[in-house]
Amino acid sequence: MMLSCLGARRRKYKKGEYVFRAGDHINTIAVPVTGKLHIQSDDYWGKRTILGEVIAGGIFGEAYAASDGGAILNDVVAVEDSIVIFFDVKRVLTTCPSSCRFHSAVVQNMFFAVAEKNRMLVGKLSHMSKGTTREKLMSYLSEEAKKHNTPIFEIPFNRRQLAEYLSVDRSAMSNELCKMRDDGLIEFARNSFKLL
Repeated sequence: MMLSCLGARRRKYKKGEYVFRAGDHINTIAVPVTGKLHIQSDDYWGKRTILGEVIAGGIFGEAYAASDGGAILNDVVAVEDSIVIFFDVKRVLTTCPSSCRFHSAVVQNMFFAVAEKNRMLVGKLSHMSKGTTREKLMSYLSEEAKKHNTPIFEIPFNRRQLAEYLSVDRSAMSNELCKMRDDGLIEFARNSFKLL
């Protein structure tokens, strides 16, 4: 009932498939039910930057769909097999004739999701504003430790993805992680970290 009220449709994506491409015009909001999406951008020379991540329950597309914001500026790619539900933004923002109680709950939940997304973007901007690769890594790892409320945690990125997220050279970042380990600041294995 509620999904049809909101004009929802469901679609499966294989790992590596594009959900949206830069230049697309959309009128839907995407909500992953399972899996994970990356918002990414490739420059003219093929250097990739990961701008954000959308996990199950997160949202993407609200800035473009709700405001007729023009073409999407970045690609959105499934980095795991994913199921995504698309909601018609006009039906989400317009109360249905039957005034179902679920409609206001959906709008409220989307508002909170947008607020959380904005908080994450501010955090990324904070990491990116640091001058050196070490400072960017320390900022990011510190934020992850606070988020997990423990100095031992796992990050959602592999090395390549972390370098793309922080907009640093992967080799330089790997060297810096080793120097930070040698300096007694961190321990790590794959995507598991311990801040010392």
